[in-house]
Amino acid sequence: MSTSLDQKLKALQKYSACDISDALLKLQKSPPGSAPRAGHLADFLPFSPTIGRNNTQPKIIAPASTVKFVPKNEPIPDIANPAESHGYPAGTHWVDWAEPDTIAVIEQPAGQYCAVVGGIMAVRMKYLGVKGALVNGRVRDLAEITECGLPVWAQNTSTVGTGAEAKPGARNVPVSLGGVTVLPGDIIFCDPLEGVVSIPRDLLDQVLEVMPKLVAMDDQVKEAVAQGTKVFDAFNQFRTKI
Repeated sequence: MSTSLDQKLKALQKYSACDISDALLKLQKSPPGSAPRAGHLADFLPFSPTIGRNNTQPKIIAPASTVKFVPKNEPIPDIANPAESHGYPAGTHWVDWAEPDTIAVIEQPAGQYCAVVGGIMAVRMKYLGVKGALVNGRVRDLAEITECGLPVWAQNTSTVGTGAEAKPGARNVPVSLGGVTVLPGDIIFCDPLEGVVSIPRDLLDQVLEVMPKLVAMDDQVKEAVAQGTKVFDAFNQFRTKI
């Protein structure tokens, strides 16, 4: 019997974001001349339920649903057509299309100072069953967001509403978060102690196969180092090829 997605996501819970990046570093090939990213989505902080790294917020792991915002005065990209699949039909609000059991991954245009998620958006997403929101930009109304209980990760805050600079452009399309492309259905792993990682959906099974082996090797290295072995020697002894 094949393992369900829910079982795979549950299996990820015992690992850290660093464990996942170690596995992706083994599995992915970076383009020539580029730095390996291994799924790391940089510079995100958990603003809800709590702010900062020393908190007890649980890991949030779920498939991505994506939202791409565009500058207010620019046309909606062609990718948003037809509206039924990727755009927002007239007379609707983007947040009403939020998908349950996903993490809403929201791309905001670079250099903007408005917020693309606020209290009302968070309350609506929570009601619709969204697991969390990952905002490549700014959020506001932190008291309201925290009160509704939706886990929200973002890069910064603002006091200014979305309409000042941005508008929703497309949904369920590839989005770019600091140079890492996230596709709808990719697995988003929000670890309050280590950071955020995106696992390409087609690599999930391989990550789950490779990661325990890598963790076991590192556990042996740590045990040896704790007993006085030099790190170089421990690496040579226990870090074998997979």
